[in-house]
Amino acid sequence: MKVTTDACLFGAWASSEVESETLKVESALDIGTGTGLLSLMLAQKCNGITIDAIEIDKAAAEQAKENIASSKWKQRITIINTDARSFSSEKKYGLIISNPPFYENELRSENEGKNIAHHGQNLSLEELVTVIKKNLDPDGDFFLLLPYKRNEEIKTLFRDHQLNISGILFVSQSVKHDYFRIFLKGNLKPNAENETELEEISIWDDQQQYTAAFVHLLKDYYLFL
Repeated sequence: MKVTTDACLFGAWASSEVESETLKVESALDIGTGTGLLSLMLAQKCNGITIDAIEIDKAAAEQAKENIASSKWKQRITIINTDARSFSSEKKYGLIISNPPFYENELRSENEGKNIAHHGQNLSLEELVTVIKKNLDPDGDFFLLLPYKRNEEIKTLFRDHQLNISGILFVSQSVKHDYFRIFLKGNLKPNAENETELEEISIWDDQQQYTAAFVHLLKDYYLFL
């Protein structure tokens, strides 16, 4: 599986948000971990946190296990090869993070591994919301990476399921482009009085250089920034 720039940015943003929280997060759930990227970024930034990382695809789960095993955070990350919809744990997680399948009811690839990673046949957004509600601590937060075109859909879905969106980061590829991704932060407090924090970030500036905001978030992860 490829590691994408937007996934790296998402992992850095979510980890930064968790690091700044006054409530200490002890356990996290990574839904659809793929290569294990988000779990590794979270473990690197947030000392002491333990992470259960779910991956339905066996080959991807094995790859994630190899990546975790070769890292210095292997004692704090557990890869679980299972379907998130059937996942059950006695504990509630203080944090849930996910870069879920982007597409539903769209043209599929001949590569079934790519279909599992990119399409919502195995985990729709509505099913993901159900998994979050089932496993998130009442005082916990969740973070999602989604394509911008599903912005209104996810807001409606959250409202119907009584979830609160506490923060949104709109992402564009450059200062000259429209938004193409949204990063969401939410919780299980539909009656929360705080206003949703709205921010935006571009990956590239008008000179095709990484923006200062991008560098600030990724400097601890990228070797050459």
